[in-house]
Amino acid sequence: MTWSQMQPLLEQASWETLIMVGWSTLIAVVAGLPLGVLLVLTDRGGLLQNVVLNKVIGQVVNIGRSMPFIILMVALMSFTRWVTGTTIGSEAAIVPLAIGGIPFFARLVETAVREVDGGLVEAVQSMGGNTWTIVRKVLVPEALPSLIASTTTTVIALIGYSAMAGTVGGGGLGDLAVRYGYQRFEPGFMWITVALLAVAISIIQFAGDYAARALHRRGGQGGAGPRLRLLRAKEPAAADVGKVA
Repeated sequence: MTWSQMQPLLEQASWETLIMVGWSTLIAVVAGLPLGVLLVLTDRGGLLQNVVLNKVIGQVVNIGRSMPFIILMVALMSFTRWVTGTTIGSEAAIVPLAIGGIPFFARLVETAVREVDGGLVEAVQSMGGNTWTIVRKVLVPEALPSLIASTTTTVIALIGYSAMAGTVGGGGLGDLAVRYGYQRFEPGFMWITVALLAVAISIIQFAGDYAARALHRRGGQGGAGPRLRLLRAKEPAAADVGKVA
């Protein structure tokens, strides 16, 4: 197969992969972020401590993460057909990709939020901040560099899932690699597909790492953390002055 024959196929497949990964990442982040934060808030000692709810959500997340993606695709075929009207193509593949990405991202969010300094939460509570204020002003902003890194990891995982989706008619670069590289014995075509995936993953990883480092530096210089620490340092001093007066 010549390059002129490969090029339109690769362009179409790359676009399909971009659509699948883009939409599934968006859904995974929108649904997984509050789920991960909720896992932290409802845990023992959390702001919304509810051990039963935490165990239920945690178990659902664990089941979603433990299921191999190929099996998940097959198990969700009826649901995928109900949502999209079909079980093949890039649009149909978005459904299992998103559902598989939500618990994956939720656990990464949970880990990132747990790393936030508990002293910052106590400082906001001492100033009368409620749970929503703490989440919006402390937990998410302070965990943002880690959340960016988590999003990068999720995107790369979904690219791998999308390639697996291609083996069962999901479209994208994985579908091309199977149909042309394997079934039609075109090893050159397969290696070009592998190279495209490797380049895409490298670019995404570089961009994610750069954004996470930039946010970390910005947060260390003027983020909520230093301001709250300064406030906490001033409070004892103010109390001492009151006692002397």
